[in-house]
Amino acid sequence: MASKAAYKRLTKEYVTMQREPPPFVWAAPEEKNILTWNFLIRGPSDSPFAGGEYHGVLLFPPEYPFKPPGIKMLTPSGRFHPDKKICFSMSDFHPGSWNPAWSVATILTGLLSFMLSDEMTTGSVTSSEAHKRAFAARSHAWNIAQPRFREAFPEYCSPQIRDLPNMGERERGPSAPAPQPSPLYVLPLSPPASPISPADKTAATEHADAWMTSLGKVFWEKWRWGLFIALAVMLSRFSSAA
Repeated sequence: MASKAAYKRLTKEYVTMQREPPPFVWAAPEEKNILTWNFLIRGPSDSPFAGGEYHGVLLFPPEYPFKPPGIKMLTPSGRFHPDKKICFSMSDFHPGSWNPAWSVATILTGLLSFMLSDEMTTGSVTSSEAHKRAFAARSHAWNIAQPRFREAFPEYCSPQIRDLPNMGERERGPSAPAPQPSPLYVLPLSPPASPISPADKTAATEHADAWMTSLGKVFWEKWRWGLFIALAVMLSRFSSAA
């Protein structure tokens, strides 16, 4: 039976798991015993476990969080012996190195990291990448055939494997917005006209009026002298004829 401290801590961690699941990991306690948690690990796409679905259990002691849990992986993976306790720094093989601040999320993230390494320990096995990929390809079909998996994860018992709540997208951050095309620049046919102030308009009008007046005077002077010359020519012809 769980102590009050263990019950309180594990209840809080279940809420945190639902709100902020770590990448490639999901876990939940059994309804009848909060000290036993079933977990799922999905293989990252850049690993030999890509496409794999791995079911395991965390076995917490009543003294948790002051003592570490036992850890087993049930799905054949080519990395761990099925249904055999795994020895690594966060398991009950190393109570001296256990840190009470570690959580379910910390433990399973550490287990995934250990799974992706080549380090050998109690509970691990040696196999080639080809064997690991073959196990990954068969893992979901193996899981849904197991009563324990179907009881723990009925929502993941569909014929097609389902993604976990966090498949690593959150850690990549929001996608950068697609670059927007630059607006086309059209060269103007003529330079834009500068705005003309009222004072400039008045000055321009006065200048045009003055110019027209001067031009009229020039035309009048030329026309007057032309008329005078024409009269003089006519008078001279009349005088010669007389």
